Amino acid sequence: MKYQFFDIDNWKEISATLSRNKTRTFLTGFGIFWGTAMLALLWGGAQGLQDLLKNNFKGFSTNSAVMWSWRTTIPYKGYEKGRYWNMTVEDIDAIRNNITEIAEISPMASRSATMKHGTKSYANSIQGVEGNYIDVITPKITEGRFINDSDMREGKKVCVIGQHAAAELFGTTSPLGKYVEVNNIYYKVIGVSARQSDIRFNVDIEECITIPLSTMRKAYNLGNFVEEFIFTMKQGYVPADVKPRITRMLGKRHSIHPDDDRAYGYFDVSEQFKTVDNLFTGINVLALFVGLGSLLAGIIGIGNIMWIIVKERTQEIGVRRAIGAKPRDIIVQILSEGVVLTSIAGMAGICFAVLILSIAAIATSTDGVIFRFQLEFSHSIAILLTFLVLGTMAGLIPSVKAMRIKPIEALNDK
Repeated sequence: MKYQFFDIDNWKEISATLSRNKTRTFLTGFGIFWGTAMLALLWGGAQGLQDLLKNNFKGFSTNSAVMWSWRTTIPYKGYEKGRYWNMTVEDIDAIRNNITEIAEISPMASRSATMKHGTKSYANSIQGVEGNYIDVITPKITEGRFINDSDMREGKKVCVIGQHAAAELFGTTSPLGKYVEVNNIYYKVIGVSARQSDIRFNVDIEECITIPLSTMRKAYNLGNFVEEFIFTMKQGYVPADVKPRITRMLGKRHSIHPDDDRAYGYFDVSEQFKTVDNLFTGINVLALFVGLGSLLAGIIGIGNIMWIIVKERTQEIGVRRAIGAKPRDIIVQILSEGVVLTSIAGMAGICFAVLILSIAAIATSTDGVIFRFQLEFSHSIAILLTFLVLGTMAGLIPSVKAMRIKPIEALNDK
């Protein structure tokens, strides 16, 4: 008997065989459906989840760190422990001139502040920064511009107001060119800023007002003191490479014990970013094991149903052999049933995964940014083909068993 894959009678036979035991077929199909769905969800969702977490670092140089002065914990050179010390502009210049691995460094200072415009007021913070602050932390400038070097040199009374603060003081009206009173000093608004992530250093760029650091030092009589500085590294270096040199330099300048690491506040963004990368390495490994487990479960299901089908159809196979069916025809017939079940259940699983990923992408989108919760077409084809190939291989042993059934033994089988 010559088997024709596109013969309608053969398709009817496949349908009748699979529908003969609906519960068994459903459970096997569900195993394949769930296996493909899980593999597709893990594959498509991993990148979206990674984008979602990395969005927390948006607007920050991922190769940056911030350092600030803290209380000493070790007595040194006649000074008792518990002494407060302050960094200076000269410290920043020394770091900038001697540690060449640093790409950009920006000192900062901040104070509590009450902003006023007309009859409206808003209490939050004021921070002073240099022009290169925007090269390390990149706020979203929704209107106007940011502080620049000219503002710093001339000590201009200009400011960049946070988006939320601007809404509190100006409502829906543009604040550009208008003046804001901050602690009895008037600043001209040159820009509106918004944060690009949830990470913040000391103050929230959306809530505060930002002015040139030179202007802030005069307005608040800070002299040459600096509260903290943020820096980013050149390519090929990380902040941990230069932290010991920075602390040694500051320790010598301010008589801090060489082993007193707790005299410095320090937050390394690059380490946090590295932690996220390591987390996703673990997630990818977990996804691999879960995906392989789902794949194995589906393949075992296919193999089991093929064994049962062969057992139930022993007499039928014997009759086919008796009337001239070739071994190849028997193998193809048995395998076709597994391929059909795998194809239908596998495509259903992939469609289900795509639907869930689409919902996740819409639910997590913010400010027009859509994270990559998606399964590429090539990946979906790869998953389906993998199930088909391995499922076919799982069905080979039952198919070969069916081929080897002797007609006389099959006809006598009860």
